[in-house]
Amino acid sequence: MHQTLELTDERRALTDVLRDFARRECGTREQRDTLTDGGLETHNAAVYAKLAELGFVGVGIDERYGGSGGTLTDMCLLAEEAAYGRLPVFGLTTTQIVASTVGKFGSEALKAEILGAVAGGSVESIAMSEPDAGSDVGSLRCRAVAVPGGFVLNGQKTWISNAHIAARILVVARTSTDGSKHEGLTMLSVPVTAAGLEIRGIETMGGREVNDVFLTDVFVADDRVVGRVGEAWPQLMAGLNVERLLIAAMFLGHARRAFEDTLAYVRERRQFGKSIGSFQALKHRVADLATEIECCRMLVAGVLRQAEAEPDRLLPREASMAKLKVTETARRVALEGMQMMGGYGYASEYDMVGHVQTSLASTIYGGTSEIQRELIGRTYGL
Repeated sequence: MHQTLELTDERRALTDVLRDFARRECGTREQRDTLTDGGLETHNAAVYAKLAELGFVGVGIDERYGGSGGTLTDMCLLAEEAAYGRLPVFGLTTTQIVASTVGKFGSEALKAEILGAVAGGSVESIAMSEPDAGSDVGSLRCRAVAVPGGFVLNGQKTWISNAHIAARILVVARTSTDGSKHEGLTMLSVPVTAAGLEIRGIETMGGREVNDVFLTDVFVADDRVVGRVGEAWPQLMAGLNVERLLIAAMFLGHARRAFEDTLAYVRERRQFGKSIGSFQALKHRVADLATEIECCRMLVAGVLRQAEAEPDRLLPREASMAKLKVTETARRVALEGMQMMGGYGYASEYDMVGHVQTSLASTIYGGTSEIQRELIGRTYGL
C-alpha cells in the first residue's frame, strides 16, 4: 500500500487505478521493450494518450480547462506511481511543470490553449539551460529582441528534456541587459512548429530524452509571453516547490521499484543452500535501503503538507532537501541493487540496468545535488 501520504478515498482510488493501468500496459519486460524500442525511448505516445483519456495527465489542472482540479499532492502521486509502475511517460514531469507555470502566470488565452491541450494529452517542455548557463541560469544569453507585435529569438538551449515530443517549449530568454543578471528574463511559449526553431537530439545512456534547441530569428507574438516581460526569475522561483517536489516524487517511485526488484531477487536467489537475502551482509543492506526509502517518504509527505497548507509560500530549504535526499537515495538503491544481484544486475535482460541508468541522471537535472546543498546552506545564513 502507498505510504507517502495518508490517502483520502479519492486518492487511494487514483493510485489503485493507476497501478492497474501500469500492470496492464507495461507489466512485463516484453511489453516495456516493445513500448520503448528496447529501452531507447523514454516516452510512448500511445500510453500517454491513454493516461490522458483516463484523466490522469490533467489531474492538477483547473476544471475550467478540462482538468480534474487537483493539487500538487495529486500531481506528485501521479509522478510517483507512474515511475513505480514503469510507465514510459517521461514527458509527464516537464508537462506538469509547464502547466503549473502557465496556470499561475499565463494569460486567459494561454491557459485555455495550453492547459486544455495538456489535459487532452499534449507534452510540454521548458528550456532554460544553455551551453554556458546550466546551474547559473542567470547567465543565459538567448536573446528575445522586441519588434512590432512580439519578439525575435536567437540563441541555443541545451539538455532540454522532451523538446522532441513537445507541442510547445517554454523558453526563458533575455529581453533586457539592464540591472542584475537575474533581471530582464522573460518566459515565452514557443510552438515547436515556429519557423527558425530546430531540435536536435542528444544521445545519452538513458535513451532519447534530452535535446539541443536552436532558435534562429524565431518570431514569437506578444500574446505568447507567460507572465510579465522581465519577470521570469521571480516566476521561476515561485515554481521551485512544484519542480523539486515532482522530481522527488518521481524518483521516490523509482527507488521503491528498484528496491522491490532487489528484494525479490535476494529472496529467490540461492547460494550455499539458502537464499542470499538471509546472509547478514545483504540483509543489513536491505534494511538500510528500506530505512532510507521510508525517510524519503516521510520527507516528501511532510513538505507536501506544508505546500498544501500554504500554497503561495516558497519552501526553498524543504523542497531542495526533498529533491536532494530522494534522488541521492534512488541512485544508491539502484547501484546497491545491482551489486547485490551480481552479474545478473549488470545484464541488460534485467530491469536493474534501467534503474541505474535512470537514477544516475536524477542527481544532475532539476538542479544538481551540489546546487541543492548550496541552496540549503544559504537558508542557514551560510
